[in-house]
Amino acid sequence: MKLGSIVIDSNDVEELSAFYENLLGWVKNVQINDDEKWITLIKEDYSETPLVFQFNPNYKRPTWPSNVENQQQMVHLDFYVSLSDFNKKVDHAIKCGAFLAKEQFSNDWKVLIDPSGHPFCIIPIPDEVYEQRYGK
Repeated sequence: MKLGSIVIDSNDVEELSAFYENLLGWVKNVQINDDEKWITLIKEDYSETPLVFQFNPNYKRPTWPSNVENQQQMVHLDFYVSLSDFNKKVDHAIKCGAFLAKEQFSNDWKVLIDPSGHPFCIIPIPDEVYEQRYGK
């Protein structure tokens, strides 16, 4: 079995997909089936699992950190970066439209919030490990 894609709900798939398109530099593919719009982002060489954005008119922004009174996150994404690029990648995410979560539970990585309220993490790994796993 192989993971085919990660589907992310939003009430604004255009805005959310544009954010991740800018963040990752991936290619956008828009599909409309039976009046339902799906936007897929995929790395040009197909080396990573695609992100698919699905419109949900009843979407509620998750609260970070989670609490029992509000909508909780259902999934979050972790992005690995080289340690030497860590601050630059966090700044890039903010310039793309994310914001730094008010509560951070570690000094080792950063939790950011995307335009639809989904938390995601940018996690630095040692440069030599990053290059060995992912190349430059």
